[in-house]
Amino acid sequence: MNKQQIISNTETFVKTTLKNAEGGHDWFHILRVWNNSKLIAQHENVDLFIVELGALLHDIADSKFHNGDETIGPKIARNFLKSQQINTEIITHVEHIISNISFKGGNFEQKFTSPELDVVQDADRLDAIGAIGIARCFNYGGYKNRPLYNPEIPPKLNQTKEEYKNSKAPTINHFYEKLLLLKDKMNTKTGRRLAEERHLYMEQFLTQFYNEWDGLK
Repeated sequence: MNKQQIISNTETFVKTTLKNAEGGHDWFHILRVWNNSKLIAQHENVDLFIVELGALLHDIADSKFHNGDETIGPKIARNFLKSQQINTEIITHVEHIISNISFKGGNFEQKFTSPELDVVQDADRLDAIGAIGIARCFNYGGYKNRPLYNPEIPPKLNQTKEEYKNSKAPTINHFYEKLLLLKDKMNTKTGRRLAEERHLYMEQFLTQFYNEWDGLK
């Protein structure tokens, strides 16, 4: 089976698996990350096949929708890739991308690095900021029935992994606990350039939000 056929099969598998997923972690999120990964990869010395597989499978079973179990995604990916008769080295690399891509509160010690992970991680983080990042943030907040904002509940910075996973804080807090931190965590030159504009958009949004909240505009 050639690489293009495997990528096509992976696309079909992911579309089917995520057909009922929450709107911020659905097939269209995967598609945007896939496209961003290919864009960033043009300027990096990477194995594009691994980048594409990692992008397509990175959220095949996000732990936040599986009681925090971080092993499900890599297992599903491994079983699928084995069915495509991909060699073990590539399968293991993709598993490592899935296991290490997440923010997890910012204090997560990444146990694996590779240029391919750098690309997919940047692409995933780009989808968490800017206009789409804002939309996804409030979509998930609504899914979890969180308040938009509560001035009496300040953001909690430097959370542990468990605190981050178990947080029930208002949606606006997530900007300070994660989204506004991502610009400075980009791995690639292209990722940093794209993140700058999206970061600025979020800052402008927050200014407008607080002005409206306080009745100033």
